[in-house]
Amino acid sequence: MTTYAVGDLQGCHEEFVALLERLDFDPRRDRLWLAGDLVNRGRGSLACLREVMALGDAARVVLGNHDLHLLAVARGGARIKRKDTLDAILAAPDRERVLDWLQSRPLVVRDGETLMSHAGLPPQWALERAEPLAAEVAERLGGERAGAFLEQMYGNEPARWRDDLDGLDRLRAIVNTFTRMRFIAADGRLDFSAKEGLDSAPSGFAPWFQYARDDDPRLLFGHWAALEGETPGSRVRAEALDTGCVWGGALTALDLASGARISVPSRH
Repeated sequence: MTTYAVGDLQGCHEEFVALLERLDFDPRRDRLWLAGDLVNRGRGSLACLREVMALGDAARVVLGNHDLHLLAVARGGARIKRKDTLDAILAAPDRERVLDWLQSRPLVVRDGETLMSHAGLPPQWALERAEPLAAEVAERLGGERAGAFLEQMYGNEPARWRDDLDGLDRLRAIVNTFTRMRFIAADGRLDFSAKEGLDSAPSGFAPWFQYARDDDPRLLFGHWAALEGETPGSRVRAEALDTGCVWGGALTALDLASGARISVPSRH
């Protein structure tokens, strides 16, 4: 059995199928971890969702910011954006089944010392905190108040985590950390303005993986295509998976046992 971790699909269905073929992926034998953002920007978002769903228990998926945006549009009253490519999902005959499946995905998956989330894990949160914090959001998404949460999920505040946060502020801070984080300050404040490479860091901020941790987990993340799969200056075991397929880069799988990377080029 081989376990692969794959970066953001973002609707790149043709490349996803090509990558599975190149891996000789067999869901009866192999396992797939997907770093979130299955949808949006690419032309095959609905096909990506259906493809991953068909893999059943062979695929483990975390929610990314684009996945949550889809849920907010479909079930939280958010407006669709000009560059969104979500119409096929919203009009699909199996729309509700697909959305139910997506909404039930977690923010993190973990196997021992290896953890994957869409954007990473800040140094202020020990590995053991990640799953309980993610579970708070999963509980709300799976409950009767999910729609109300999706309506109020957006916002850049609070930008700094505190243990005494509660209510929607607490849930929003967890979502933002696991799905939107790139640059952070030493005190844990998140910046949401800079989205390019490391030279775009605002004054006083650095990539989350350039801060030392008290523990030593293996952290898998997507979200940051501008890194091109690299983590320069990292002080932790962080492995970037998003190699910008939807932007003309590649779709990449990481063999978790060997560390080998296998890629297929973008068709965009």
